[in-house]
Amino acid sequence: MTKNPSPHIWLYDTTLRDGTQREGLSISIEDKLRIAHRLDQLGIPFIEGGWPGANPKDVQFFWQLQEDPLKQAEIVAFCSTRRPNTHAADEPMLQDILTAGSRWVTIFGKSWDLHVTTGLKTTLEENLAMIRETIEFFRSQGRRVIYDAEHWFDGYKHNRDYAMETLKTAMLAGAEWLVLCDTNGGTLPHEVSQVVQDVVAGSKKWAVGSREDLSQLPITNYQLPIPQIGIHTHNDSDMAVANAVAAVMAGATMVQGTINGYGERCGNANLCSLIPNLQLKLGYSCIAEHQLTQLAEASRFVSEVVNLAPDEHAPFVGRSAFAHKGGIHVSAVERNPLTYEHIQPEQVGNHRRIVISEQSGISNVLAKARTFGIELDKQTPEAKQILQRLKELESEGYQFEAAEASFALLMYEALGGRQEFFEVKGFQVHCDLVEGKETTNALATVKVAVNGKNILEAAEGNGPVAALDAALRKALVNFYPQIATFELTDYKVRILDGHTGTSAKTRALVESGNGHQRWTTVGVSPNILAASYQAVVEGLEYGLLLHAQAEAAVKG
Repeated sequence: MTKNPSPHIWLYDTTLRDGTQREGLSISIEDKLRIAHRLDQLGIPFIEGGWPGANPKDVQFFWQLQEDPLKQAEIVAFCSTRRPNTHAADEPMLQDILTAGSRWVTIFGKSWDLHVTTGLKTTLEENLAMIRETIEFFRSQGRRVIYDAEHWFDGYKHNRDYAMETLKTAMLAGAEWLVLCDTNGGTLPHEVSQVVQDVVAGSKKWAVGSREDLSQLPITNYQLPIPQIGIHTHNDSDMAVANAVAAVMAGATMVQGTINGYGERCGNANLCSLIPNLQLKLGYSCIAEHQLTQLAEASRFVSEVVNLAPDEHAPFVGRSAFAHKGGIHVSAVERNPLTYEHIQPEQVGNHRRIVISEQSGISNVLAKARTFGIELDKQTPEAKQILQRLKELESEGYQFEAAEASFALLMYEALGGRQEFFEVKGFQVHCDLVEGKETTNALATVKVAVNGKNILEAAEGNGPVAALDAALRKALVNFYPQIATFELTDYKVRILDGHTGTSAKTRALVESGNGHQRWTTVGVSPNILAASYQAVVEGLEYGLLLHAQAEAAVKG
């Protein structure tokens, strides 16, 4: 017996247009190209590239994609309908869309009569003509059209008949998709479900009753007498994902959204949550299974390119999405992950983490040790020593939840297996001042010992931490050439007891990497530079440990 295929949902990514409207987010043409190609690899079928003609950056983006085209995705140009009381063929902005060369075009038009009369300051009849003539123009030029019904749900609530008429007009003009936009983000899931059902039923009636009209339209290659319905939701009520899911269950077959939910105001529907919910929970087909396992990496890639810190607590793709901290939770997950995990983390390219903190029990320590390939028994003195030392250090301000590399070093030390690659002897930092104006230039001097030999080195950097990091590398690289591949990728500082003023303890978290792996270390001290230096030192030490372990594994 043949198994019925899963119903397919078409994904439409608007990170490069709607997502970039997020406050504080700005990207270059090169960044846009990198993201577009990464979304192409992820299997997104429609990628909206921007509004050619609205700014030079988007024009160049489309031109460059013609030289380096996507492998499977359709790149989509975005534009509004023609202006009131003009001719579509004479509109410069519509000509810019043709120049962009995309096969698909998304046109947005007004659904809410309030926006027509107050925003556009035109008549309801002229708005229908704007929708019809713009779509017919692009169809006559061989373009395929997606119609975004802006402010659809608000328009439907205030004047259902007119809102429905705008959709019917778009369909008869040749739009293959009718996308319902919750532009203000204020609609709730039960409302979305009811309205989408009404639109799906209406679009079928329009198509059946208009076949003769369709045959007379001046359009070519019209292949969808019954247009498909899409959904575009914003997150102003924290309902964007729920609303998109509700729309799909009511009959929508296209979902528009952005990676990580980026977008204006409170953001757009987050594709990183929508895709696994639709595919893993509801059985729809969105992307291939092997592409789904790239979702967490794609999420982090986009956040790094747009220079925004990733949301570590994001569902499915966040670093903490499958992190377990409470001792009871850890014990249960060790026996059966289903006790506290709703899917297998690997399905979306994530992984389980056992978090170590002052709230940890012995189960956390044992589980965490296993992630480093170390088997401990809870009755052994070493396991109890690690737990006791952990709690002592966290009471002093250390935090090992986000500094797993420092915990690994702590664990190896308790087990007597912490290799001493070098010994820290001391450091000094000098920052330049020019006529009372602080500069970013810093000079650091470090003294370390390697194999009993004292090394004194100095280096400059863009700030004291960068200078310390550079001086340490300079002192050690002749003994450990692999250090040349290490880099400091992130640096965070937190004041632990601000009420004590300048005597407050500082916690420094340093993230390092070697091009393949990343690890985080922690330092704590009333002296911010001492805390930072400790974290930098442990970052180098852990990197050397990883290299030594890799070499040992190769040798067998």
